[in-house]
Amino acid sequence: MPHPDYFDSIETAVDAVITETGNRIVLGIPLGIGKPNTFVNALYQRVKDNPVLHLTIFTALSLERPQGHSELEKRFLEPFAERVFGDYPDLDYVIDLRNGSLPSNVEVCEFFLKTGEYLNNANAQQHYVYSNYSHAARDMLLNGVNVLAQAVAAQGEGDTLRLSLSSNPDVTLDALDLLRAEPLRKVLTVAVINDQLPYMPNDAEVDPALFNFIVTDPKATHDLFAPPNMKVTAQDYAIGVHASSLVKDGGTLQIGIGSLGDAICQALIVRHQEPARYNQLLCELSGGTIPTTAETGPFDLGLYGCSEMLVNGFLHLMEAGIIKREVFSDAPLQTLLDQGRISLEVRPVTLMALLEAGLIQSPLTAANVEWLVHFGIFREGIGWRDGMIVCTHGLLSSRLDLPEAFDALVEHCLGDRLKHGTAMHGGFFLGPRDFYQRLRDMPREQLSKICMSRIGYINQLYGQEQIARIQRRDARFINTTMMVTLLGAAVSDSLDSGQLVSGVGGQYNFVAMAHALPGARSILMLRATRLSKGEVRSNIVWNYAHTTIPRHLRDMVITEYGVADLRGRSDSEVIKRLLAITDSRFQDELLAAAKENGKIETNYQIPEEQRLNLPEVLENRISPWQHNGVLPDFPFGTDFTEDELVIIRALQRLKHAADSPISLARSLFKGLFNDKPVPERYLERLGLDETDDIKLGLLKRLFVGNF
Repeated sequence: MPHPDYFDSIETAVDAVITETGNRIVLGIPLGIGKPNTFVNALYQRVKDNPVLHLTIFTALSLERPQGHSELEKRFLEPFAERVFGDYPDLDYVIDLRNGSLPSNVEVCEFFLKTGEYLNNANAQQHYVYSNYSHAARDMLLNGVNVLAQAVAAQGEGDTLRLSLSSNPDVTLDALDLLRAEPLRKVLTVAVINDQLPYMPNDAEVDPALFNFIVTDPKATHDLFAPPNMKVTAQDYAIGVHASSLVKDGGTLQIGIGSLGDAICQALIVRHQEPARYNQLLCELSGGTIPTTAETGPFDLGLYGCSEMLVNGFLHLMEAGIIKREVFSDAPLQTLLDQGRISLEVRPVTLMALLEAGLIQSPLTAANVEWLVHFGIFREGIGWRDGMIVCTHGLLSSRLDLPEAFDALVEHCLGDRLKHGTAMHGGFFLGPRDFYQRLRDMPREQLSKICMSRIGYINQLYGQEQIARIQRRDARFINTTMMVTLLGAAVSDSLDSGQLVSGVGGQYNFVAMAHALPGARSILMLRATRLSKGEVRSNIVWNYAHTTIPRHLRDMVITEYGVADLRGRSDSEVIKRLLAITDSRFQDELLAAAKENGKIETNYQIPEEQRLNLPEVLENRISPWQHNGVLPDFPFGTDFTEDELVIIRALQRLKHAADSPISLARSLFKGLFNDKPVPERYLERLGLDETDDIKLGLLKRLFVGNF
C-alpha cells in the first residue's frame, strides 16, 4: 500500500485536498463525533470565500452546542455549555444552515437530523436524503463523494503509528468496501487526529496506509460533543421496567440513547442485583400481577450487546456484569459454545470437542495450530514445524489420538481462556464526558471486549448471515418511536407534512432483523401522551399519513401502561391490545374510530381494569421507588449541578406556561406579587440579580413566578 502524506497544518491539508479534487468537492464525513470539525470548518470557509469552488457535504447528525430559544434559556445554557462542552468547536456549516445563510456554492445533505432541530428549515428539509443507515455509504458514493474525511485516534509515531476509527468505523469501512468494487474511481481519504478520541481496538484499529492524507495539526484536537444525562421521569421508568422484563438471559440487546435507554439499563441492573425488589416493582407496575411471559431473574449467562450506538448505559451494564456474553467470529466455534460442548475456560475436553467437531485434525496442521493460538486454546508462542509442535519444552508430537502425546500437549501448550471474544458490537458512540473518560481509562483487556465496527455488519444480516444468526440469539431490538397507529404502524422520523424530525437510522433494519432471526423480537417504545401547544395528545392514533415501520412488521409496543404483543395477531386483536396500553383519556375516541371503520366488533368494551391508564395512577405506583433510590432521577449521574436542576424545573414550568397566553399572564402576575423569597444564587446564575433593564426585570418576574 502507498504511504500517506502527512500534514502538520490543517490549512495546508485543505490546499492539498483542493489541488487533488479540483473545484468541485463532495465531502463525506461520519455522523456524530467522528467529524473532523476543525478541518471541515477550514474547508468550508475556503469554499465560502471562493465562489469558483463548490462543496457538497454528505453526513448525518451534525451536532452543535445547546442553544436556548428564549432569553432565560440562553442565560442558563451559555455557562453550562462552556463548562461541559469545553473547546468543542461548532460546525460553521451548521450555524449558517440554521441561520439561513448557507452560501449558494455549498450544499448540505444529511440522512439523519438532530431530533426536531430542523423542522421548518427549508434548506435542511429539501436536501435531506431519506436513507437507511445501512445504505448510507452506498448513497454517499451515489452522490459523487470524492473526499472521505474522519477524525481518528492515534497511538505511537513514525513507523509505529497506528490509527483507530474510534467512534465511527461505521460508514467509512462500508464505503471503502464498496470502493474496492470500483478500482478506477478515485476517492481521497483524509484522517484527522484528535487526541481526545478514545483509542478503540479490534475492527476500529487500522493501518495508516488506509488514508491518503493524515493531519497531525494540534488544532484538530478538541473536546468531544458530550450531551449530559437527562432526568429519567416516572413515565420513562415505567416504560423501561416493562422493556427490561422482555430481555432474556443469554440473549442479545440493542438500545438507543436518552432517558428511555437509561431507564431500561437501570431496570436491568435492579433486576440483576436485586431480583426480589425487581419482582415487587414489576408486580405493582403491572397492576398486581406479573405477566406470565415476563423475564425476571438475574443474568447468569449475561447478554451480548449488538447496537448501532454504544451508549453510556451499555458501559454500566458491562460494569454490573450483565453485558458479558462473549461471541466469536468463528461460526463452528460459536456453535460449540452455544451447545455447551465447550466453555470460555480452556480445558482438555476443549481439544477433544474441537477434534470431534472437525475443527482441528490429528495430527495437527500448521493452520490448526495458528487457529488454536489465535483463540487462546494454545498459549502464545506455540508453533508448528515439520509436523511437530514447537513450545518452550521442546518439540512435541501433534497427535491428539495418542494418550501420551495428548497429555503432553495439554501440559505444555494449553491456554487458560478463549481469546478474541466480543461482548459488545457498536457502530458509533455518543455520551456524556465521563463516558468518554471511562473508555479512555479502560484497561486494554476490558476494552478489547468492545468492537466498534461497520454499520453494514451490525444493522443487518446480509453478508454475514451465518455468524450473525448464531451470535444474535434471543435478540431484543429496543427502539423508540413517536406515534403508533391503532393498527400497529409506527411513526418515528417524519410528520404527516413530510417535515423530517430525525431519520429512519437503523430502526427499519432492526425491526426487519427481528422478524428474520429465530427468537428475536422488535420492541418499539413510546410515551402514551405528549404535550403540544398546551394540550395533552395521545401518541397512539387511529391513522397517520406517514409511517416508518409498516404494520405488516408490527411486533411489540410498550407505553408506560404496559406491553402490547402484536406479532401474528388479527387487526381487531391488535386494536384491543393497543387500547389496553393507551392513556384512558383517549381510549373511547380511538375505540369509536375502530368501530366506525369496521375493524373491531361493535359490541366490544374496554375492560374496567384497563381504564386506569392515567398519569396520577402511574405516579402513585412509581414514586415510592423513585424516593427509595431504586429508580433515581439520574441513575448514571449528570453534569448538571443541584442548583441548575432547580433552575431547570422552573424554566420547564415557564415553558409550559408559554404555550398558553393565560398561563403566561398568570405567571407574570404571580411573579409581581410573590413574596416567596428566591435564593440570590439562582438569580445570579441567570444574571438577573441586579438589573435596571425593564426587559430583564420582566424576565426576573417570570422566573420568580415559576420558581
